[in-house]
Amino acid sequence: MPQRHPLSLVTGASAGIGAAFARALAARGHDLVLTARRADRLESLAAELRQQHGRDVTVLPVDLAAPTAPRVLCEELGRHGLAVDWLVNNAGYGVPGSFVANGWQTHADFLQVLLAAPTELAWRLLPGMRERGHGRIVNVASLAGHVPGTAGHTLYAASKAYMIRFSESLALESRECGVHVCALCPGFTRSEFHDVTGTRALMDKLPGFMWQSAEDVVEQGIAAVERGDAVYVTGRVNRTIKSVFKLLPDRLARRLSGRQARRYRQFDE
Repeated sequence: MPQRHPLSLVTGASAGIGAAFARALAARGHDLVLTARRADRLESLAAELRQQHGRDVTVLPVDLAAPTAPRVLCEELGRHGLAVDWLVNNAGYGVPGSFVANGWQTHADFLQVLLAAPTELAWRLLPGMRERGHGRIVNVASLAGHVPGTAGHTLYAASKAYMIRFSESLALESRECGVHVCALCPGFTRSEFHDVTGTRALMDKLPGFMWQSAEDVVEQGIAAVERGDAVYVTGRVNRTIKSVFKLLPDRLARRLSGRQARRYRQFDE
């Protein structure tokens, strides 16, 4: 039988922004393919979406740190006869500490998950979208990609800056084919992210107005990609921060960013 509903592939769907994307898209009538490492969480979310929204949900657990994972994932989609209309590249995490405090394999895995995997998934799935004349790609980046890098979590801002520029170029290449690409750039978002990196105690010191819910981030992100925004920063506070840093001289911007980051970055030599 032909696919009847839009199909969305969400990476890192087991929690946080990824799970919020899955719920929001299911509520909009999408069928889902959910992927992450934690199969039990994916199965629980899939059962919820089937029950609440009557959607077809396929669970394909993979570890995107494996270089072969994007290819294997797309081969599985093909075996299931699934054509992806929406790709949400959300999988990600942070590596606390300084660059030299972590082993190379830790950094290699991070680069695979945050850079190589989303880029390859877009490369593999975009041709089908272009051929069908419609598609959406949301690359979850970060406000961190718009401000100067800081000590600690050394590769995080750099990886998000890459996703922003990649999305801008891909959006220009794909717009005439009916495919919208958006780099979604949230700031501090309530999720498990900071529990995983061990920085929850530091993050709890930030004022409440700095935070957004994952649901709010996702609603803004879906609206942005539908409008055709190539880059979208969520929340007025975050857009103000981006604008202020853009206006500051580079040296002052780096100094200010570094000073603020010491409040919430874990930096161990």
